[in-house]
Amino acid sequence: MTVTPAQAAGYRYWSFWERDGKQAWTYATAGPSQAKPADGDVQGFRFAVSADSKDAKQPRGAADFDSICSDRPAKDGTKRIALVVDFGTGADAPSGETPPKPRTACAQVAKDATSADALASVAKPLRYDSSAMLCAISGYPKSGCGEQVSGKKTDKASAQPAEKEDSGPSVGLIAGVAVVVVLGVAAGVQARRRRG
Repeated sequence: MTVTPAQAAGYRYWSFWERDGKQAWTYATAGPSQAKPADGDVQGFRFAVSADSKDAKQPRGAADFDSICSDRPAKDGTKRIALVVDFGTGADAPSGETPPKPRTACAQVAKDATSADALASVAKPLRYDSSAMLCAISGYPKSGCGEQVSGKKTDKASAQPAEKEDSGPSVGLIAGVAVVVVLGVAAGVQARRRRG
């Protein structure tokens, strides 16, 4: 039986991402309530289970400002933020919940608005905990906030059907008896040849 080590425990939460100049996602260094994006920025949110920011899953889907905000013209006194909201997969969903499909939205907000303000303008209801951690976007998930999820063991033997208990003789015993019988028959044949 081969058992690989258990994965480290992770946390189920909404991670916050920003698009850099190379059009790649980078894990945000400030929370959405502190970040103040500029007009034309692209930001993303992804719900998943991960141990820390190094293994956090990036938002999936289109993340291009021009395509997300194509129908929202610039307006004086406001800024436009392209948002990608990825509700994750069924594997990361809390028990009994099904994640909505990923979506994009163009938030048009005041010049001094935070990322949290932009998100609130297009994805209500939001839910936060007492430490201002983002717990739910558009009401998903219904409950919980950054709860720890135990790691999953990868047990290659568990993928195999369980061996049946058998009180009969083992394969080794049967093979041993067969060898003795074959040797006995061979000895008998040789003895007849000598006599004959």
